[in-house]
Amino acid sequence: MESCRRTGLNEVLCSLSLLCVILDIQLDGVLGATHVEIEHHLEMGRKLLAAGQLAEALSHYHSAVEGDSKNYLTYYKRAAVFLAMGKSKSALPDLTRAIQLKPDFLAARLQRGNILLKQGSTQEASEDFEAVLQRSPDHEEAQEQLMRANELEELQEDANAAYHQRDYGTTIGVLERVIEISPWDPESRELRADCYIRLGDPQKAIQDLTPTTRLRNDNRAAFLKLSTLHYSLGDHRESLNHIRECLKLDQDDKECFGHYKQVKKLSKQLDSAEELIEQDRHQQAIDRYQSAMKTEPNVAFYTNRAKERICFCLVKLNLAQQAIDACSEAHQRDPRNANVLRDRAEAYILNQEYEKAVEDYLEAKEFDSEGERSDLKEGLERAQKMLKVSRKRDYYKILGVGRSANKQEIIKAYRKLAQQWHPDNFQSESEKKEAEKKFIDIASAKEVLTDPEMRQKFDAGEDPLDPESQQGGGGGGGQGWPYPFNPFESGGSFHFKFQHN
Repeated sequence: MESCRRTGLNEVLCSLSLLCVILDIQLDGVLGATHVEIEHHLEMGRKLLAAGQLAEALSHYHSAVEGDSKNYLTYYKRAAVFLAMGKSKSALPDLTRAIQLKPDFLAARLQRGNILLKQGSTQEASEDFEAVLQRSPDHEEAQEQLMRANELEELQEDANAAYHQRDYGTTIGVLERVIEISPWDPESRELRADCYIRLGDPQKAIQDLTPTTRLRNDNRAAFLKLSTLHYSLGDHRESLNHIRECLKLDQDDKECFGHYKQVKKLSKQLDSAEELIEQDRHQQAIDRYQSAMKTEPNVAFYTNRAKERICFCLVKLNLAQQAIDACSEAHQRDPRNANVLRDRAEAYILNQEYEKAVEDYLEAKEFDSEGERSDLKEGLERAQKMLKVSRKRDYYKILGVGRSANKQEIIKAYRKLAQQWHPDNFQSESEKKEAEKKFIDIASAKEVLTDPEMRQKFDAGEDPLDPESQQGGGGGGGQGWPYPFNPFESGGSFHFKFQHN
């Protein structure tokens, strides 16, 4: 201590030295764990592991390792917990440390070899199995696993050779056995996914790529590929989910961010269009779908979907001919789409082309193999009824108005035709009879189409004035007149007066 007083610098150095000694003593008292405490953690870890309480068991093994970092068994037991939790990557360092502390620890060697084999690391796995056999030549499991490692190495070579020869079917067949032996190997799954993509089976590629996002720590490439595949299949929401996972790993990844902007924009347009349809804002929905087609003109699914929904919206807007044209284009692009056929059938009904409506509904039902779609069944029945009724009397055609005509348009058409076909306008008896018949039809049409309840029945395929559908028969006129008299039947001088209602 005398020397420490000689200079200011020496005093500082001596003080620091004393401080370090004091801290070392204190930390040793705080962090050090007694043998009893370590044994307690190990015993608790063993009990909790047996009870399936893995997280709690792992916590105790962490404490045991911190208390004694030289005990190979502690690392081995913690590795067992990691494996029970499905965390083989975390188990490997503990097994390696246990082997470093005790090179002849065969159980750790065998366990590490098994993990490496499942990960597809044949050379490293073989080294562990051979190390076990050097000390225990008759070890059956080590012998079997070494044979599997050799088999896997040959299969990997065969798969790569077939792939480079562009024999993708053979590659997939070989990789099936490869993945059976090494299910934790991401490269084999990625190679098989690539083969499926080249053979035009993106769904199976997705099944192979999905696990690889967990088998690699930073597998942005897999998330990007999955997002791209889902996007190409029309699943824009799932595509958006995967590309977001890529950006979580690296928000500055240029490829992922570029794809993210495209998917987000399209997804927003499509979701917005459907929300507008739910709100009965069909024209705005059409505009949004047209924008979506411009955003993504190269993926057929989105164009087909947009045209299908535009067809639906035009029907809802009662734009019969436009709907027929749009639905026909959608049908040409996607001939097996039952929704397009259903919507075109409804457009044909609006246009009073009932035979074509029936044909479309029948074709749509062919694509409903399970026969579970009630909308197709009910639509077909309604179209068939309307066709039957139209062959008798079609009140819309009689007045020359469309099925979407309002009451004012119907009354206007009625007045014009009533003036034209009033029997008083004709001289000869034959002309008067023809005019009477037409006039009765015109009056009947006006009666049905201006009465909401009767019009609803007619639109559903039932003629409310058809005597066959009336209880107890029709009226006395014999020509479908809805009242118990025919104003022209007596031959008297009936004079028509317009009702301004």
